Amino acid sequence: MRTELLTALKEAEDYISGQELCERFGVSRTAIWKAVNQLKEAGYEIEAVQNRGYKIISVPDRLSERELQSIRKTSWAGQEIFYYEVTDSTNARAKQLAEEGHPNGTLAVAEKQEAGRGRRGRSWEAPAGSGIYMTLALKPDIDPNHASMITLVAALAVSGAITKCAGKAAEIKWPNDIVMSGKKVCGILTEMSAQFDYVNHIVVGIGINVHNEHFPEEIGQTATSVFLETGQHINRAALIEEVLEQFEKYYEIYLKTEDLSGLVQEYNARLVNMHKNVRVLDPKEPFEGKAMGITEKGELIVDTWESRKLVSSGEVSVRGIYGYV
Repeated sequence: MRTELLTALKEAEDYISGQELCERFGVSRTAIWKAVNQLKEAGYEIEAVQNRGYKIISVPDRLSERELQSIRKTSWAGQEIFYYEVTDSTNARAKQLAEEGHPNGTLAVAEKQEAGRGRRGRSWEAPAGSGIYMTLALKPDIDPNHASMITLVAALAVSGAITKCAGKAAEIKWPNDIVMSGKKVCGILTEMSAQFDYVNHIVVGIGINVHNEHFPEEIGQTATSVFLETGQHINRAALIEEVLEQFEKYYEIYLKTEDLSGLVQEYNARLVNMHKNVRVLDPKEPFEGKAMGITEKGELIVDTWESRKLVSSGEVSVRGIYGYV
């Protein structure tokens, strides 16, 4: 009942009476009083005024299944939420949940992640309380050859969510890094399990630096956090909910055509590489050129001095004041 009570308190515009809560949930006033006290012990500030009822004053920055469910407005994303105080990798947990039969949109969230993985198998240990470590499990009826574009869909969702919650632009560095002031604030890792012509499941892992104030020396020049960029400690649960809402919106546009034709314009508007000189670390031969946006398949269009090239994979660096970053 605590989740439902929390939802009711958040949705109320003013005080909500104990009698109204009793009638809504079919319980006694004592049960409501106990549930309110349990929420207070969990860090929620709730004011109780005689003859008026209860009012939520402030919400702690904590990630829990109860908190995330109490603010969920999505139709399918996050319909099942699994929260872990500590886990190895939310991608690993989401894969397991998908294989166990949990539905499309199942979300795995961790307070601390000890074996997070990025591109090229890179790993890191994520400290508790500083960031968002989440993975969304999807079970789409799509051609496996079209699945890689979901990574760009996720980038759009995270870019939009951070921009809305933080009040400062978060841009996309092709294909799926999110940057603020030219530094990386979020990484996205999408992994797929599929047959020849059938997708078993896809997991979209998202790691956002939210409250971080310091980074290891080896990444200190290239990483940042929402706090370092804005000076704000934004609520992580609210940011997760915004990511889910935006992902639902963009993902459903993508599913109509199984490409990015309906999203190219918006993606290009947020592309930090757009009309910039870039260096493409092609496995065969690195080259430089000007980024001209993406194709409907999510390829990066790069105009070199001799031809137009379409980049479907590889590292892309943007030239800035200090060279390519």
